[in-house]
Amino acid sequence: MDKDLFYAVIKKYKDSIFAIAFQYCKNPYDADDVVQEVFLKYYTVEKEFESEEHIRNWLIRVAVNTSKKLVISPWKKRHLSLEDYVETLTFEEPEESEVFYAVMELPEKYRIVVHLYYQEGYSTKEVAEILHIRESTVSTRLLRARKMLKEKLQEVWKDE
Repeated sequence: MDKDLFYAVIKKYKDSIFAIAFQYCKNPYDADDVVQEVFLKYYTVEKEFESEEHIRNWLIRVAVNTSKKLVISPWKKRHLSLEDYVETLTFEEPEESEVFYAVMELPEKYRIVVHLYYQEGYSTKEVAEILHIRESTVSTRLLRARKMLKEKLQEVWKDE
């Protein structure tokens, strides 16, 4: 593999892969491990990619699968509270941190579709392909996630 291309792919997609892994793992240490494993697989895969979009889709699919495996692994021991991790983040507006907390409190199956749809910009069809579920399931999960987020954020903003 061309090392320049490899480093360019890492630079371009490492943050997206980390964000996806964090949606599953809920801690930066495990998310970092997933990022490393994904790029190791990318470096060693003997596959011809048709386009940059093909590379991106492959990386995200591998990130989702690797994250799922890590979450159910009996070896998963490191924990950093969400509050401790949020302290390391910077948000431009206070509302952004409230939205981040609200999304992270969603059940995993809703959290990942929200991330892939809103943060990564995938269509419901593409999210369905990545997660190996039906498109109608993605639409339902997005609908339910929006409802939960609306209720949660109305509570938070009503209290202020």
